[in-house]
Amino acid sequence: MAKKAMVERELKRQKLVAKYAAKRAALKEIVRDESKPMEERFKATLKLAKLPRDSSATRLHNRCQLTGRPHAYYRKFKVSRIALRELGSNGLIPGLVKSSW
Repeated sequence: MAKKAMVERELKRQKLVAKYAAKRAALKEIVRDESKPMEERFKATLKLAKLPRDSSATRLHNRCQLTGRPHAYYRKFKVSRIALRELGSNGLIPGLVKSSW
């Protein structure tokens, strides 16, 4: 089980990303638009830099829904390899059969 603080920190980041997503997208659009004057683009860059760091989507990290483990994460199932194996062995994931020979 992952540290509870790490899981909570990740949830906090997800909320911040959702809160500032529209604002970040609008500012990035202004920065990328080369038809706008350089001063306006520079001001948009400064506003973007003033936003919280954790509101950037690149700071998010996928974690297992069951254990909070950050490594060996399967996007399709939203769980780590260890949890996937456990669920598969118990027959809780339809169509998944643990190989044995």
